[in-house]
Amino acid sequence: QVQLVESGGGSVQAGGSLRLSCAVFGFYYSSRCMGWYRQVPRKEREGVAVVQTRGGTPVYPDSVKGRFTISQDSAKNTIYLQMDSLKPEDTATYSCAAATYSYGACQIWYWGQGTQVTVSS
Repeated sequence: QVQLVESGGGSVQAGGSLRLSCAVFGFYYSSRCMGWYRQVPRKEREGVAVVQTRGGTPVYPDSVKGRFTISQDSAKNTIYLQMDSLKPEDTATYSCAAATYSYGACQIWYWGQGTQVTVSS
């Protein structure tokens, strides 16, 4: 059974940093996609960092480019999201996700339950 467990959320002042962690259980595909998404009430979920782990380049939307960095520790089967220069508009519930990668695309996605990030001005 695949399980993703996020941690590291919390409250921070604008300009501060947080690092989110996502421990992945039961998902050991070497070719996979990993990502972080965020959602606020009444808005669509937004991908903030997605990468295909076999030679792929991380993709970030303009809203977080240069401030957020996705990384992974394969030995720990954990992915991270380093968030710097946080802004109040970054306030959201952040979820990590993992998918198998085949035929040039990310396939079936598995999701964590999310962790809240609140940035105050």
